[in-house]
Amino acid sequence: MTLQVGDVLWAPGPAQWADSRLADYLSWLNRTHGLAFHDYTALHAWSVTNIEAFWRSVWDYFDIQAEGCPETVLSRREMPGAQWFPNVRLNYVEQVFRHSHLTTPAVISRVDGKLNQVISWQQLARDTAALASYLEKLGVKEGDCVGAYLPNCYATVVAFLACASLGAVWSCCASEMGVSVVTDRLKQVAPVVLITTESYLYRGRVISREAEVEKLLNVLPSVRKVIRWPGPENRAPTWSDAIEWSDATAETAVFSPKRLPFNHPLWVVYSSGTTGLPKAIVHSHGGVLLTHLKTAQLQHDVRAADRMLFLGSTGWIVWNFLVGGLLSGATIVLNDGDPAWPKLESLWEFLDEQKITLFGCGAAYLHLCQKQNLKPNALADFSALRAINSTGSPLSVAGYQWVYQNIKSDIWLASISGGTDVASGIVACAPGLPVRAGEIQCPELGVAAQAFDDEGNPIVGEVGELVITQPMPSMPLYFVNDEGGKRYRDSYFMKYPGVWRQGDWIRFNADGSSVLYGRSDATMNRQGVRIGPGEIYRVLEQMPEIKDSLVVDLEYLDRPSFMPLFVVLQNGVEFDAAIQVQIKDKLKRHASPRHVPNAIYAVSDIPKTLTGKKLELPVRRILLGQPTESVVSLEAMMNPQSLLYFEELAKTLHDEFSSVAVSR
Repeated sequence: MTLQVGDVLWAPGPAQWADSRLADYLSWLNRTHGLAFHDYTALHAWSVTNIEAFWRSVWDYFDIQAEGCPETVLSRREMPGAQWFPNVRLNYVEQVFRHSHLTTPAVISRVDGKLNQVISWQQLARDTAALASYLEKLGVKEGDCVGAYLPNCYATVVAFLACASLGAVWSCCASEMGVSVVTDRLKQVAPVVLITTESYLYRGRVISREAEVEKLLNVLPSVRKVIRWPGPENRAPTWSDAIEWSDATAETAVFSPKRLPFNHPLWVVYSSGTTGLPKAIVHSHGGVLLTHLKTAQLQHDVRAADRMLFLGSTGWIVWNFLVGGLLSGATIVLNDGDPAWPKLESLWEFLDEQKITLFGCGAAYLHLCQKQNLKPNALADFSALRAINSTGSPLSVAGYQWVYQNIKSDIWLASISGGTDVASGIVACAPGLPVRAGEIQCPELGVAAQAFDDEGNPIVGEVGELVITQPMPSMPLYFVNDEGGKRYRDSYFMKYPGVWRQGDWIRFNADGSSVLYGRSDATMNRQGVRIGPGEIYRVLEQMPEIKDSLVVDLEYLDRPSFMPLFVVLQNGVEFDAAIQVQIKDKLKRHASPRHVPNAIYAVSDIPKTLTGKKLELPVRRILLGQPTESVVSLEAMMNPQSLLYFEELAKTLHDEFSSVAVSR
């Protein structure tokens, strides 16, 4: 039987719902506020129409440790410019170490396919306090930026917490990023201290970063001191005046995180823009604290002593959310390196061995396992695993089916979508709701998410722009070096003044569930009808012959639309007329004639960012004749060599269409 979008795959039993954090919150809310909510839909409606009451309830339910008066929740209710909890002082890190009495691990680290470290809460607190004290001795103060160029390791967690405890601003780039990408980011924030390593492991090889750090220091005059976390090379680098990590954390110190205004900057994170300088997005201590507690516990049902692992490098907001699991007393499990190394089965075996309860990954990873016909349930029973989260791109119906058939039949599989911009989820999941193939369960509490048409009217049952109509605490405070906030306003509020536009196509169903259709800025216009690339990918993902794909729409001279499709075929599949006919027929029958490409090309790889997002817009611009260096940063890519094919094709297409135009 063929699975369809919307088919129910799993629903929690009464005991599972009753045991959830959301059920406890709902009971507490009804009891303490005299309310009578019995389902998620009613609760969500209240949370976005009574936003002050909702966020105050989050504050009270999680017993936020702070000084001052939380009575004024929102002194200015507008977007952008909302002012949250103006009369309180707190610190994100103080909430983390309320759990330092726990006997479960705080951090488990896996590096290049092997268990690396198991760290207690007491050790984490001790190391964080020691590093914070040392940073203070170096002169780091509130508002200073501490930069990091580190892999997904224990030291990165310690460094972030130490920095935040002082009121310094954290900004991290992943070790696999190239020098120009890191420079574009850290130069904007002018760090006074850089914490880095000279090397890291990837697929069994030692990757040196010695020369890269040397170049970086030459363009960052703001850096006064460097602290080195020893990598696998573990030798003194050319920047020999670096302070060793062991020295920076040697002395035990009294730990006392500084309480700061609610809107004090916590970190700077960066958009994955493909041209120009990335947006340097600043989030607040209080906004992230409230949002991550709400998202982790009420949406994802994270509990103290849970073990959560999210695949993602230190340069992706998923890492920040994973570290936020510490706020709930969960054990966070770090994975550094290729999750498919040394073999595709390795990570699944690790999930079972370490009794992971919540596993998060990009949809691309699940699709890879599906395409390779992997059967994890033949390796283990995953008795501890309660939930799998999929993000980064839409999960196909075939992907849903693969999870339930090949991992666990009673798993809570949640496709979620949020972003760097809000440091959390927008449409995600909630305990008690069923899982339907191809659909996202619900908008998050406190997130007034809707679909808008071009005129700014809310629509249901139709594809529109994903928007947020009410402010949230974790919306950015501002962008770095954005005087007057013009770039901030242009990024989110230009199309619908006063309403946040996320930049995704989405369709909401009447029950609040939704289907994502990809980025709205990659939309294609076919005979006057707009379609998203996700509509095409969803069909192709069901074809076992196709490993990956990318589609763009081009306008050449007087030809309104030329839509080429690029496919990566599975090993052993021949790119011939038969497979092309099969692809076109599949798209025509399962999507529409408008979804059928004008031409199909076989490629060896699909261009992607370091976080695995397909680069439709840069490919489109290259094919339209723009120079590669003007449309994409190669060092921000997972596979820059993949663009060579498109550069050559651009010349061919230009010649073909120029000759057609001349002949006319």
